[in-house]
Amino acid sequence: MLAMQQPSVSIAPGSALGTAISAYRTCELATLAKDGTPVAWPTSGLLRQDGTIMITTSLGYPQKAFNVRRDPRVAVLFSDPTASGLTQPEQILVRGTADCPDEVHTEPTGDLGAFWAQMFQRQPVSRTYLNWPATMFTDFYFMRLLITVTPTEVTTRPLPTTTATAAGGAASTSTEGGSPVEGLVGAQVLAAYPSVVLAALDGSGAPLLVRTTVTVGADGYRVVVPDGVEPVEGPASLLVHQHDAQLWNLHNANVRGELVRGTDGWMLRPRRLIEPAARHRPRRTDSLRTVRTTRAATRRYLERRGWKRPTIPWAVYRALRPDGSSR
Repeated sequence: MLAMQQPSVSIAPGSALGTAISAYRTCELATLAKDGTPVAWPTSGLLRQDGTIMITTSLGYPQKAFNVRRDPRVAVLFSDPTASGLTQPEQILVRGTADCPDEVHTEPTGDLGAFWAQMFQRQPVSRTYLNWPATMFTDFYFMRLLITVTPTEVTTRPLPTTTATAAGGAASTSTEGGSPVEGLVGAQVLAAYPSVVLAALDGSGAPLLVRTTVTVGADGYRVVVPDGVEPVEGPASLLVHQHDAQLWNLHNANVRGELVRGTDGWMLRPRRLIEPAARHRPRRTDSLRTVRTTRAATRRYLERRGWKRPTIPWAVYRALRPDGSSR
């Protein structure tokens, strides 16, 4: 089955495509780093009535906003159907441009209010962030930058067929051609996932995304690139992430490197593993590390602009919880 491309599309809410997109709990957003590397991270979005996609990021993780302001070309992939309720899910790739004004939003009104109401419904644990004493540490989470993605192309394709060992070979201590692969960057992390999201560049230098599978090679990860996907050699990355039915027990990691094409297909030669929050092998200090880094990033963002720390209207947020409780 080949991909279906629709240049300059408008995604209508309520249409089959719009309904499928709205059913996904998460999506993968790829932006271009300063060095040109396409980098993808999981996030949650909202399909607006005008067919654009609103993605938010807290001041604790502003890098994707910085990337969009430098280069507006983005890709958004809907490919993890966990808890979506879709009976025949496909991966849906939305490519286009994005903008992110340098404005911090704390009032949950309009589309942002709809986003938070949806989040509190789908992720029950996020409701606890609204209770004291959690509010002493979680205010940054409700300081949001709004990224608006305007689609120019939509592609749908089947999700990859996976087996229990589809990506598991990446952590194997076996060898290929006599070369040990035990120490390959990111091997232990990729081994836990049956599929990955490849973030690469197309011929114009814009990011593209596809969920696919990898197997281990002597010096990198052999990437299955489906028909109709046309990456070019250069910087690329592999994203893995997971969540449960209540959008919790989260983990995400990114393996960055160089995508090269050989006689036997594509390979990503890894250089760096990034795990921004809880690690694949959790440590007791993970939560403390996350709170410290996100609060520090929030402080820097505000201080560099000479802005005072915004006040969060906690009662307004509490009223958005499914039970409507202000406590």
